[in-house]
Amino acid sequence: MLTFTLTCVLSACTGIPQGVKPVANLDIGKYQGKWYEIARLDHRFERGMSHVTANYKVLSDGTVQVINQGYIEEKSKWKQAIGTAKFAHNTSVGHLTVSFFGPFYGSYIIFELDHQQYQFAYVTSYNKKYLWLLARTPTVSTQRLEHFKTTAQAKGFDVQSLIYLNHTK
Repeated sequence: MLTFTLTCVLSACTGIPQGVKPVANLDIGKYQGKWYEIARLDHRFERGMSHVTANYKVLSDGTVQVINQGYIEEKSKWKQAIGTAKFAHNTSVGHLTVSFFGPFYGSYIIFELDHQQYQFAYVTSYNKKYLWLLARTPTVSTQRLEHFKTTAQAKGFDVQSLIYLNHTK
């Protein structure tokens, strides 16, 4: 019974929130590289951080190395977390699972993506308490930001609580 319960709890963190659909035709080779976090919903893993970036690197076994880094203003220091991501089902669908803590995985769902140039991505996790706007550049246009907010709000995210990051320091 404990194994069943643990499996149910862990798999709940790798699901997809209602109304969110992962992108199709994902090319993980084009997705790899450095991304800047432009906006996010607050959560404990990044609370108080600015200048947050994520670097993705496809490894020879098909998994993806994830290196997240951010500056903790209050402590005046950088923090880094290294994890591993793998595709949840299909390697061309934007639903991966990522782990920074041993055997515990959470969903990484790309639900909007610039398929031509891979310059921006809208990402969530297993529930709508997690939301990120990622870009290849430290800033995005007002139009991109407004599209992100409109799209996220239509899917049920609390866009009034977004935190906007500064990468100019």
